[in-house]
Amino acid sequence: MSFRLPSIVVNAKQVLKAQQAQSSVPKGHIAIYVGEVERKRYIIPVTFLNHPSFVDLLNQAEEEFGFNHPMGGLTIPCKEDTFIDLASRLHALT
Repeated sequence: MSFRLPSIVVNAKQVLKAQQAQSSVPKGHIAIYVGEVERKRYIIPVTFLNHPSFVDLLNQAEEEFGFNHPMGGLTIPCKEDTFIDLASRLHALT
């Protein structure tokens, strides 16, 4: 006697796979959270982490959070506009 999985279980697996695909980070990139109050997730190249301007943001994150990041990932406590401006300038350099 064989059992058939209800379609709801099959659909749930498909939804989970889709969510995992969306949350994956491409090789050579890192997910960070940016914002002072409401934090938004961004995917950036790891090469940004070595740039002096980005290191300043990392130092701010260290001062505010230490190694305890509330979002579970690297959290940058700056205004989103400031981060977007910096990221745009860094993308232009690459």
